[in-house]
Amino acid sequence: MYKRTRFYDFTYYNFIGSWAWILHRLAGLALIFYLCLHIWVIHTLTYGEETFNSVMVFLNSPLFKLLEVGLWGVILFHAFNGVRIVIVDFFKGSLAHKKLFVIMVAMAFALWALGSYLILSHVL
Repeated sequence: MYKRTRFYDFTYYNFIGSWAWILHRLAGLALIFYLCLHIWVIHTLTYGEETFNSVMVFLNSPLFKLLEVGLWGVILFHAFNGVRIVIVDFFKGSLAHKKLFVIMVAMAFALWALGSYLILSHVL
């Protein structure tokens, strides 16, 4: 017989592939948001040098340096997970997609730590 389930069943999302898919989409949305913000900041150049400089002073605060560290992590995760997706789709990587995910996230984390140190070293 038909088994009634909850409105939204979270047991489906207990797999690495599901979380990789969700996080990849969220990272893509975050990058789209950043791109829009970036275009807006560049657009302030049309209002003159003083306006652009005041926006840049605001964006050089320590809070935005921490957000840049987060952006760096989102970029790396999205890029390395994209490489993993290409390997899975075109090179029979589906046989080891969980291992590939762990390897790619580990590589991204190592680069994130190095890049974060470089970004934050200018704040201190």
